[in-house]
Amino acid sequence: MVFIQDYTLAIIFCVFAMICWGSWANTQKLAAKNWRFELYYWDMIIGIFLMALIAAFTVGSLGSKGASFMQNLQQADGTSILNAMLGGVLWNTGNLLLVAAISVAGLSVAFPIGGGIAWILGIIINYIVVEMSGNTATGKPGFLWSGVVIIIVAIYLSSVAYNKLAKEQKKPSFKGIILSVIAGLFIAFFYGVLVRSLDGAIVAGGTGKLLPFTSISFFSIGVILGTIPLNYFFMRKPITGAPLTMKNYLAGTFRNHLTGILGGMIWCLGMVASFLAVGAASPAIAYGLSNAAPVVAFLWGIFVWKEFSQAPKGTNRILTIMFILYLIGLAIITYSNA
Repeated sequence: MVFIQDYTLAIIFCVFAMICWGSWANTQKLAAKNWRFELYYWDMIIGIFLMALIAAFTVGSLGSKGASFMQNLQQADGTSILNAMLGGVLWNTGNLLLVAAISVAGLSVAFPIGGGIAWILGIIINYIVVEMSGNTATGKPGFLWSGVVIIIVAIYLSSVAYNKLAKEQKKPSFKGIILSVIAGLFIAFFYGVLVRSLDGAIVAGGTGKLLPFTSISFFSIGVILGTIPLNYFFMRKPITGAPLTMKNYLAGTFRNHLTGILGGMIWCLGMVASFLAVGAASPAIAYGLSNAAPVVAFLWGIFVWKEFSQAPKGTNRILTIMFILYLIGLAIITYSNA
């Protein structure tokens, strides 16, 4: 198994994970306008599963650290597998709600709110997991929590900016924000549960027997199992629009399906990068940096998709302050374990 042990290199991989996790949702935007998020999501989970398998048989089977993917698979125990799959179900529930929020509120709002809540709460959870295992989550906890407080302020500003836009365009702001909040609460717990499936000799806080890329493989199975009932429910009881059936999915074009698969592969590539770094950076830091995805999504939403081009006067100032606060919080969290 390939594994990173240098902290600086681990930070670079966390930043790469951040870019992946903040960019995958662009593929939803690139799909046809009539391609609803419920249909898009079936292809996304295919992409996640494919990338998980690719990682398992490449970085999970090469290198001299630990067992190979197939060797570790033979050693896997039921509790570790269950934790990995449960992590997939938790993440999937939150992410499906986040995709729904994006369809209602846009990238530059859903991600900062939902992703921001997941970011803050996830850091706290992973910090507790590592500390309870007898390890040290960060050498400078004061800096870590200062960064968290700054991100909380940034999330608040994001909701203020969206409310201004929603009032101007008469959009249902409450629905977009509430979906984002619930999504963030679910996503926050998945990483800590997933870490519990890992071998403690490899990752601080791990209590299981799985190596990172074996865990990701079972995680992807949990994502699939969690999607089937929940996404079918969304198709029959949609957030917006008319009910859908699988006939609508099968009627999709090659572009429709390809964008969803690509989105899933991009997200899972970020997970692979984060797990390559989790040993050197610790779960609290690796999660904190990798999940700085709202910063990236904010840039996509503002500068590429022009989601606030018709916002009322004063909104751009709020968004600028929000973005600066995210960057400051990110820098402080990085320094907390330097």
